[in-house]
Amino acid sequence: MQVNIHESWQNTLSEEFEKSYFVSLIDFVKSEYNTKKCYPKGSQIFSAFDFCPFEDVKIVIIGQDPYHGYGQANGLCFSVNDGIAMPPSLLNIFKEIETDIQIPFPKTGNLERWAKQGVLLLNATLTVRENEAGSHQKKGWETFTDAVIQKISDEKENVVFLLWGGFAQKKGSRIHKDKHLVLESGHPSPLSANRGFWFGNKHFNKTNDFLKSKGLKEITW
Repeated sequence: MQVNIHESWQNTLSEEFEKSYFVSLIDFVKSEYNTKKCYPKGSQIFSAFDFCPFEDVKIVIIGQDPYHGYGQANGLCFSVNDGIAMPPSLLNIFKEIETDIQIPFPKTGNLERWAKQGVLLLNATLTVRENEAGSHQKKGWETFTDAVIQKISDEKENVVFLLWGGFAQKKGSRIHKDKHLVLESGHPSPLSANRGFWFGNKHFNKTNDFLKSKGLKEITW
């Protein structure tokens, strides 16, 4: 099955695209987009992969669902389109970056700049109905993104996986921790962050220290 995704991922995931669950998933997604308002827009469903080719992946951040409000989702987890107000979780991410590595708040919450440096911003579910959180869960996306994580873990080494919150940590069970760095903390959402499970994790500094130790270029967060 030909999927409109970056060539490097088309090659890496070609077997996955032929599986019956994935064919059914795409049929479901097409039907949803034809009959309901869904996000992100169709051309951005695989943006995480298009901005970050397989050979460039240095870091994986795992989110859950795309944002389901008008104009927010752009196919990258935690990221919003230019000109859109930053959601609370993203604000808390930038607060931690500001404290951890003294980088001031950016003007935009669009994280394309991270993706282009090798950060795979992967939601577990890549699509959602407008104003219906979780509406495309358990349709096959989770199986697909599990396979993505497995491929990266199996075929690459020295990748940093940032697992924020219990959901992401469950997805991380497929990672070979002997050949990758796995950093875990609470989720940046206000509920978790305000209870002391997010701030002070220093993941951004730790990530760059690890990359530097492996002779890899650090991320400009």
